[in-house]
Amino acid sequence: MASTDHAIDITDLSESREPPRAGSLWMKPIEGIASLLLVAIVLLLLAGVTSRYVFSLPVVWIDEVASICFLWLAMLGAAIALDRNEHLRLTIVLRLFPEPTQRFLETLGCLIVATFLVALMKPAVEYAMEEWAIITPALNIPNSFRVSAIPFGFTAMLTIVLVYAIRTSRVRDLVLSAALIGAIALVLWYFMPTLIRAGNTKIILFLVVFVAIALAMGVPIAFCFGIGTLSYLAFATRVSTFVMIGRMDEGMSHLILISVPIFVLLGCILDQTGMGKAIVDFLASLLGHVKAGMSYVLLCSLFVVSGISGSKVSDMATVAPALFPEMKRRGHRPREMIALLATGAAMADTVPPSIVLIVLGSVAGVSIAGLFTAGIVVAIVLLGALVGLARWKSRHENMEGVRRAPMKVVGWTLLIAGPALVLPFLIRSAVTGGVATATEVSTIAVLYALIAGILLYGGISWRTFYGMLVETASLTGSILIILGTALAMAWAITQAGIAQQLATLMTGLPGGWISFMGVTIAVFLVLGCILEGLPAIVLMAPLMFPIAKQLGINDIHYSMVVVTAMNIGLMAPPIGIGFYLACKIGNVPPDEAIGAIWPYLGALIVGLLVIAAVPWISTGFL
Repeated sequence: MASTDHAIDITDLSESREPPRAGSLWMKPIEGIASLLLVAIVLLLLAGVTSRYVFSLPVVWIDEVASICFLWLAMLGAAIALDRNEHLRLTIVLRLFPEPTQRFLETLGCLIVATFLVALMKPAVEYAMEEWAIITPALNIPNSFRVSAIPFGFTAMLTIVLVYAIRTSRVRDLVLSAALIGAIALVLWYFMPTLIRAGNTKIILFLVVFVAIALAMGVPIAFCFGIGTLSYLAFATRVSTFVMIGRMDEGMSHLILISVPIFVLLGCILDQTGMGKAIVDFLASLLGHVKAGMSYVLLCSLFVVSGISGSKVSDMATVAPALFPEMKRRGHRPREMIALLATGAAMADTVPPSIVLIVLGSVAGVSIAGLFTAGIVVAIVLLGALVGLARWKSRHENMEGVRRAPMKVVGWTLLIAGPALVLPFLIRSAVTGGVATATEVSTIAVLYALIAGILLYGGISWRTFYGMLVETASLTGSILIILGTALAMAWAITQAGIAQQLATLMTGLPGGWISFMGVTIAVFLVLGCILEGLPAIVLMAPLMFPIAKQLGINDIHYSMVVVTAMNIGLMAPPIGIGFYLACKIGNVPPDEAIGAIWPYLGALIVGLLVIAAVPWISTGFL
């Protein structure tokens, strides 16, 4: 890496030095507005829960206002993340080059990001103008008030990246980079008629080769997905790039995603107040004396909180900030912690209530109650595989001087951790009991954590709280811009008809259900890498489940295999989105974590093969 960090670089955030800022002064108002939006979302959802369940007076406009605030928070957060040097990118290939080449490639990466933003600026403005005709049902205002966040966010990010590139790059590198991008665009435009007639092979060029090259150059992950999809639509189809804005809006605006920033904030509160440390101390007093004890704590914590928000991002955001600081203090390597975090989240995604299972049941016509029952058993099998690997990897761990904690210490840590330990049960009981939605209950958890943290755990200063709000906004923006561009890419793949071709091919496989199951695992591992979870389910479930039924495969059994394979693929580098999100949440560069995750993915695959080969695991408790 060049000696000067770049605004779109990913650095070890545990370092004490502050990353350089491209627009620190004029970004202060944006940070303030984003913080206010986050507070407004929490208060709005709390008001909705209170009015609905306490006073029996539902307020119909709350969800709309929260949705408007959320998209603005996402786009402002993406700009803050760019300014704060917190967008994810891979630098493992970039670092192989000499420093002058690195600097040129970093400049080229900045201009690629700028090109993406410039190319989508006009469609984003047109999209916002067209939405003026769409009147929201509760507030009766044009939807443009919400979607205007997209062109505004693009403008802010474009300003940041251009200012930074001009400040830090050599003029020669800027000129050469601009000329190279222009030359590539000219060549693609010249061959555009040929590319349009080329069939689906062109997807390999745009959505595989282009994305891989940008990733290797160190372009932020979200913009890798975005530039591949944009170039595919612009030069290889007759589809307007205007469509991409709609797909990104859809990817970033799902109501369940509103829980993401709130759970991120919850994790910050648990860490800053010491509530997370109290839980860790209690669990460590129970398991800390055994080899791999803290790994067991991390995996069991993911199992407990999983499914609460319906989002693996929220699960990881809830657990990691509470556990990682203490695990680091106890000597755990960050790369191993990220591997456990990512694969643990994949393991726990079938624990009910799970949005993935609910969506799968609805689109494939499978019993959701049956999916929930099977999901717990399947997660236990995968948990056993990860626990076994963690224990094996700790076989040489030096346990000299480690003693079992006395019962007095266990009781004392339980007393201290008691208010914090109530939180997971509060969240789960509120969701399963129908008291509040997953999004609403996240705000209840934040309120409870704030009150308990202030009264029982030492409190939070206003300065610290504001910093937590800004950091939450930044993390939310960097996550959601990835989800938005990933969904746009998923839509492009769907429109190409690749899913239908795959399903047709699989109907003629020799070897019966065993071969079909093997191919299913391979397909959903790949789709999990390429697509975010729900799009993969919506895309393939209606095509694959009728084939499975014809071959005599139980729907519940097949569902468990599909979801598990997809979750593993989602965490598999170098493409899997979940892996990068885990790195982001855990503040560990992907370069560092990429080598540690493979043994854990291997353990999950072994568990998956057992689940696929033994239908009783999925159906025995129905």
